[in-house]
Amino acid sequence: MDFNVNRKHKDSVFSALFGTPENLRDLYSAIEGIDIPSDAIVNINTLSDALYMKQINDLSFTINDRLIVLVEHQSTVTDNIPVRLLMYIARVYEKIIERDKLYQKKLEKIPTPRFIVLYNGKEPYPDHRELRLSAAFKDITELTLPHNDIYPLELIVQVYNINHGRNPEMLKRCENLNGYSIFIEKIMEYNEYLSLEDSVTNAVKYCLEQNVLKKFLEEHGTEVKNMLFDDISIEEIAAIRYNEGREQGREESYRVIAQNLLSKGSTPGFVQEITGLSIDEISAFTGK
Repeated sequence: MDFNVNRKHKDSVFSALFGTPENLRDLYSAIEGIDIPSDAIVNINTLSDALYMKQINDLSFTINDRLIVLVEHQSTVTDNIPVRLLMYIARVYEKIIERDKLYQKKLEKIPTPRFIVLYNGKEPYPDHRELRLSAAFKDITELTLPHNDIYPLELIVQVYNINHGRNPEMLKRCENLNGYSIFIEKIMEYNEYLSLEDSVTNAVKYCLEQNVLKKFLEEHGTEVKNMLFDDISIEEIAAIRYNEGREQGREESYRVIAQNLLSKGSTPGFVQEITGLSIDEISAFTGK
C-alpha cells in the first residue's frame, strides 16, 4: 500500500511560510542578529524526493553563493539531528557543486555551512543549545593512539527555542517567525480541550482576527490544516517506533494514527485526506 503518493500537500507550514528568498533573508538575519543586505542573492536548494514529491529537509539555501544554511523546524529535538544534517549537507553539495571541478588541481571553494534547528514543542527546552556530530561517535580508545580530541569530522548544530516568550529578541526581529510562534502556541492552547482539527481551525481564526500571519493564512488557509496534520503524522510515526522500541511497518503506524485522529474527533474523511488511507481501510483498521 502506498501512503505517500495520494498526498496533495507536500510542504510543511514552516517551509511554506519561509519558502521565499525574502522571508529566508529575514529569518536568517533574525537568527544571527545581523542585517543581510536586501540585494544579497538567496538561492533555495531544499532537497525533495522526485518519486513522492515530498521535501526531504525543511529549508536549505545559499546566500551570495558564499554561505549555505540548513534550517530544520522541530517540535521534538532528537540528538540524532547532527547525523541527519550530515547526510543532508552532502546531498545539497552534490546539487550545487560541479562534479568535474572536484578533480581539478585548483582548490574549489565551496559555501560555508551553517546548521540551525528551531524548536517549538511542548517539552521544556533551553533558549539555546549546541549539538555536535562527535557526540554520536563510538569510543575507539583502544584502537588508536592518544590524541588531542580533535575529530577528523565535526558538524555543529545551533538549536533555538522559538516558543512564544523564548528568545524574544530573535522573534522581535522577524515578524513571520514571531507570528508562527504565536500560531503554534494557540494551537497547543486550544488542544488542551479541543480536538486537534478544531484547535487548528480556531488558531487560524484567532490569528486572522489579530492580524498575525494574516496574508499567509489568507493565501494558504485551506492548506494549513492538511500541512500541519502531515507533519504531526510523521512525528507520531517516529514516536510510535521509539516508544515500542522497534521498527514498525507503515501500515501499523498509520493504523494507530488513524485511531488517534478519530479519538480526537476527526471525521473519517479528514483522516483519509491526512493519511492517504481509503475509507474502507480506515474502517477495517479502527472498526469505525
